[in-house]
Amino acid sequence: MAGYDRQKQSVSELCQILLKRGYLKTTEGNVSVRVAQGTAFAITPSSYDYALMKADDICVLDFGLTQLEGDRKPSIESAMHAAVYQTRPDVHVIIHTHQPYASALGILNKPIPHLFDEQVRFLGRSVEIIPYAPSGTGMLKKNVRRMIGNGNNAFILQNHGVLVFGGDAELAIHTMALLEKCALVYLLSLLTEEKVSRIPLAVREIAFSKLRADEKRFAKLDL
Repeated sequence: MAGYDRQKQSVSELCQILLKRGYLKTTEGNVSVRVAQGTAFAITPSSYDYALMKADDICVLDFGLTQLEGDRKPSIESAMHAAVYQTRPDVHVIIHTHQPYASALGILNKPIPHLFDEQVRFLGRSVEIIPYAPSGTGMLKKNVRRMIGNGNNAFILQNHGVLVFGGDAELAIHTMALLEKCALVYLLSLLTEEKVSRIPLAVREIAFSKLRADEKRFAKLDL
């Protein structure tokens, strides 16, 4: 049991940070952390208020979704999280929220192009839209797995919310906040009906190469 305590505490603390910053509300969204030295992850429970959530409320599942620890029902999106961890060994933290500006682009079905070098450095070449599928379904898991192999760390779920990855908790929080900033700027730009400029492709590729270098480093770590 003690082997999972650190990851459960990490999920709990991460949720409290996101709650205070307004990215999580009541029971929406979910957060998970990869369990070191194994094919498992700690994840938030289903339909439980983040304001009340403690480390003991966090569930631990293996990649086959067998519950290893926790008395509560795990998040309905657990299969989606498992698919990410299996596909992306560099990912150690996953955050799924319904933050409004990025979610609005999901309703418009508008991916975010390469607007800023910082964006590409941490989010990826662009923020793509993962096609709609109902929450918690095998179809959503399939759509996510199909899209995330490109090395990007932020995605918008069509008519749903966002999905962001990090090599650690600090990077995941930064990625999520940066995504919302880029989404807001892009929405405001679209309102002008003027042409939206993008950074040069050469700069995009330099920034993306730095992100890929980080991902290779995190893939080797046992956090």
